[in-house]
Amino acid sequence: MSVHSKLYEGKAKILYATDDPGILLADFKDDATAFNAQKRGSILGKGNINCSISSKLFQQLEAHGIKTHFIDSPAPNQMRVKAVKILPLEVVVRNIAAGSLCQQTGLPLGTVLKQPLVEFYYKNDQLGDPLLTRDRLYLMELATPEQVDIITHLALQINEFLIHFWQKCGITLVDFKLEFGLDSEQQVLLADEISPDTCRLWDAAENDSNRRVLDKDRFRRDLGNVEDAYQEVLQRVLQAVESKN
Repeated sequence: MSVHSKLYEGKAKILYATDDPGILLADFKDDATAFNAQKRGSILGKGNINCSISSKLFQQLEAHGIKTHFIDSPAPNQMRVKAVKILPLEVVVRNIAAGSLCQQTGLPLGTVLKQPLVEFYYKNDQLGDPLLTRDRLYLMELATPEQVDIITHLALQINEFLIHFWQKCGITLVDFKLEFGLDSEQQVLLADEISPDTCRLWDAAENDSNRRVLDKDRFRRDLGNVEDAYQEVLQRVLQAVESKN
């Protein structure tokens, strides 16, 4: 496979064209950002770890009937993906109150939600990725009502699967972000990545008064040992996949 020009560089990945217009190469970076890129840094080995975790989870989801953009991983920090038109939405699924949900609602950290909450954010750095109502989403023509229904259904399916998968890893899935894209046939596919960068993960062995954070919150909140936490998540994912096989 020949790699051609750089098409896009984001906070965590670089996308390259290939000799097949239907296939792109995603290169995962070690760069780390938080608070809409106001905080910047680097996490050693993050690109390799996030690519490996995402690859394993995409394969597990594909086997579970969820269609994704994943094709294969030719190198530890690289993923070949189907070319899709990314919908400018960040879809956040919440199971436990944390982060902005606590800040905006006053819910205590760690409150278990009676049912999963699906939220839509406008994927726009200049505006700070604002929370959207469905009416605003339709007003801005970011997705059709049918696409929003499909995305919501898929997000809840993915959440149900991931809750159980992370439980096998001894990890509690607090919340996570998804992105979706449209392929050449306008079919909605899960895209981007699923990793400690995009999930809030707590060690299930710890109690509420002593939560052990295993995700990018360690970077956001200067908790230290970020690389160790990411590496631990990868090892737990690999063990869970191997035990399933």
